[in-house]
Amino acid sequence: MKKIVAIGGGVMKTGGLLAIDKEIIRLSGKKHPKLLFLPTATLDSELYWFYVDKHFGKKLGCRTEVLYLIKEKPTKEEIKNKILGTDIIYVGGGNTLKMMRLWRRLAIDKFLKTAWQRGIVLCGISAGSICWFESGHSDSMSFYNPQKWKYINVRGLGFIKGIHCPHYNSKTLRVPRRKHFKNMISKIGGFGIAIENNCAIEFIDGQYRIITSKPRASAYRVYKKQGEVVSEKIQQKSKLSPIFDLYKK
Repeated sequence: MKKIVAIGGGVMKTGGLLAIDKEIIRLSGKKHPKLLFLPTATLDSELYWFYVDKHFGKKLGCRTEVLYLIKEKPTKEEIKNKILGTDIIYVGGGNTLKMMRLWRRLAIDKFLKTAWQRGIVLCGISAGSICWFESGHSDSMSFYNPQKWKYINVRGLGFIKGIHCPHYNSKTLRVPRRKHFKNMISKIGGFGIAIENNCAIEFIDGQYRIITSKPRASAYRVYKKQGEVVSEKIQQKSKLSPIFDLYKK
């Protein structure tokens, strides 16, 4: 059973994503699953790892482990064994572009595909949400030049169809995501899946469901119809729906 949970954004360390995090653990089928954290997008931030370990490990009872790819230089065999030897893979936010480039160089994209096919739960937030889609609306350029940058469309792993926009209801350095993502879809076409903070979409074997940790947090289908960009709220249901319903225009 293939399982992905794409989280639009939120603050994990304060428990703001608790309902979503508990669902991720439930999907593993284990009470105390092994969770592997990939902080590549924040250049292997040790502080980020500290909060993940505290939240998922000490609070939620996971057996946590981290995979550093920048601070350390693990062999491909070591990387493969960590990725395929866990129950949950959680990818942190940060610089999506830098993360994807490094992953491809180290063949991590291939290892993650194998993990997905084996039923390991794949999940993540922001950059860790974009990575599972064909591509995503990213603020990666702001990490290089905070004064002069633009949102870009970064190529993902392609496990989920569409162009993904996380943080749909927020801004990066005062630049609204919602408006720019609509402009991006207007220019390049394609089908957009936008997710607000405190909201996630779980994709389970050809089905999907919206899950939230706060009331009114939502996800949207964004696409062109008769020359205009449409942003439609995706209905939240208690049960899984067929994936083809998500992409209907």
